[in-house]
Amino acid sequence: MLVVGLLFSGLNGLQAQVADNLNAIDEYFQNFVDDDRFSVVYISGKLFQMLGSLDKETVRMENDKDAEALIEIAQDMQGLRILSTDEDVDELYESAKKKINTSIYEPLMTVRGKDGDNMELLVRENKGKISELLLLSGGDEFVLMSFVGNLDMEKISKMAKEIEN
Repeated sequence: MLVVGLLFSGLNGLQAQVADNLNAIDEYFQNFVDDDRFSVVYISGKLFQMLGSLDKETVRMENDKDAEALIEIAQDMQGLRILSTDEDVDELYESAKKKINTSIYEPLMTVRGKDGDNMELLVRENKGKISELLLLSGGDEFVLMSFVGNLDMEKISKMAKEIEN
């Protein structure tokens, strides 16, 4: 019984860490959403749900494989946020690195250029599905992008193949 209690305690701590990180990203976005120096994009989970509920039969009848693959992915999405600016780039990049706990993500790609360009593409997984894709970039432009949902790699592969063809 003690082991089960410790296990649940550890899981609750992990959930709190993940929730704290989402709050950190939300808070970071909220700090700059009304700042005129930034371009801001927010797409709500509701819009993704609406895209996911498009009449798939009509799309199939039109033989639009790209749209069909996109609809399959959209129905699993919960939101997309993008924040970008070309002002105070280094300061913003370092600030984001300090405020956002990137240790709960797995790095997919890291780029460091001689000219000061930095880019990190990070992923967080839950039960074999991607729950968040996070892009943090500095150099000529600061970009923070958070793509949240339940991304199924098979669906993404299917969409990529359809777009290639």
